[in-house]
Amino acid sequence: MGSTSSAEREAARPAAAGRRGAVVAALMLSMALAALDATIVSTAVPQIVGDLGGFSVFSWLFSGYLLAVTVTLPVYGKLSDTFGRKPVLIAGSVLFLLGSLLCALAWNMGALIAFRVVQGLGGGALQGTVQTLAADLYPLKDRPKIQSKLSTVWAVSAVAGPGLGGVLAAYADWRWIFLINLPIGALALWLIVRHLHEPDREAAAHARVDWAGALAVFACGGVLLTALVQGGVAWPWLSAPSLALFGAGLALVAVVVLVERRAAEPIIPGWVWRRRTIAAVNLALGALGLLMVAPSVFLPTYAQSVLGLAPVAAGFVLSVWTLSWPVSAALSQHVYRRIGFRNTAMLGIGTASLILFAFPFLPYPGQAWQPALLMLLLGAALGLFQLPLIVGVQSTVGWAERGTTTASVLFCRQTGQTIGAALFGAVANGVLAARLGGAGDLDSVTRALDSGSAPEATRRAIADAVHAVYLGAACAAALAFLVLLFLAPRRFPVLKD
Repeated sequence: MGSTSSAEREAARPAAAGRRGAVVAALMLSMALAALDATIVSTAVPQIVGDLGGFSVFSWLFSGYLLAVTVTLPVYGKLSDTFGRKPVLIAGSVLFLLGSLLCALAWNMGALIAFRVVQGLGGGALQGTVQTLAADLYPLKDRPKIQSKLSTVWAVSAVAGPGLGGVLAAYADWRWIFLINLPIGALALWLIVRHLHEPDREAAAHARVDWAGALAVFACGGVLLTALVQGGVAWPWLSAPSLALFGAGLALVAVVVLVERRAAEPIIPGWVWRRRTIAAVNLALGALGLLMVAPSVFLPTYAQSVLGLAPVAAGFVLSVWTLSWPVSAALSQHVYRRIGFRNTAMLGIGTASLILFAFPFLPYPGQAWQPALLMLLLGAALGLFQLPLIVGVQSTVGWAERGTTTASVLFCRQTGQTIGAALFGAVANGVLAARLGGAGDLDSVTRALDSGSAPEATRRAIADAVHAVYLGAACAAALAFLVLLFLAPRRFPVLKD
């Protein structure tokens, strides 16, 4: 009997490994869908506007998707802890694919924006649940492998997305940008349905869903993020629409607190902020989202306007950080096993702060390799910062709390990016107005540069504006360093696998 059982176990191991490999492939495909969709639409905007019209509201193609992803992350995190990862991932995949199909069938800009929101509702499930399943599938010592794979997928998608979108829009039709999701998503969905098997959990059968809390979180997040995304763009910051949205958002914050305090199973439990480790990681990764806006939004403008590079070359200056980030993340395990999660993350974000602070000291106008080198170093520093925090915080909670914890981390990072876009946009426009002696904004100035009518003083003003943004990003990195230093425990309370 003993030898037979041993043989059965040995025979089962390759099958289990094969199933896990299939699930990992599905997770990588799902992550690619979510990552590509954030960038692939950008280069096809002229074709979309030319076909559907609606130039004045096309920015909502991105804002609507971002809002839907961000505000649903906490909801999906709690649902995955309650009912399991598989049903949430399946539902999110179906919703994302339905949104993709509807986007391809859109008949005007309003319909396309609405269907992008549907896509975002599914994208929130993809982002949060994929990261949670990555921690479920592997023990602590092996988690850096799967996380580095997901980081690589995200990096490749970020680089390939704009190019792929441009090719499809130019040589096929912009609707293929959304139709291409269908076969990829269908394959990922089939692999999940067939190969992902979770143990039955009795608690899920008796769990109550806090639908009131989910609705309150969705409404609150949607209102506040809309105010941040559209403030200073669609209307002035101190205008009636902006003040009304912020006022409504603050009122809804109070509603969320009241609803969640009374809920038996709140969508955003209080322990997410009462536990030092989770609270510190949330704040630190919120600062990461904020500082990432500086290179990802403003560096391409700097490369084209100040360095005089073509759009493709400017994109390469930015994309080099996606080369070093996954490599650094994969190697970070050798560091945090020696000095711990917190100290490794502090080493990464401290280095990132110095790199960001060095950017304003680049010579004017300078050479393309100089900002590219800084971006390569920045990617390495941030890989050393982000992955140890995600792996570390996921390892401090059990299965029943991992989805909520992961979703809170991703929610804070997404919110940081939204705040950073609004804050740094205001900083850049303020510097431009001061340097040019009047009202002005980055968009109008860069359009003037593209037309060849802007003088040298304008280029210097853009350089000063981007330098100010990078100094702000360096302050955000320093803030993350201080949060980890004073709030995070020296050793994360890791649970045994």
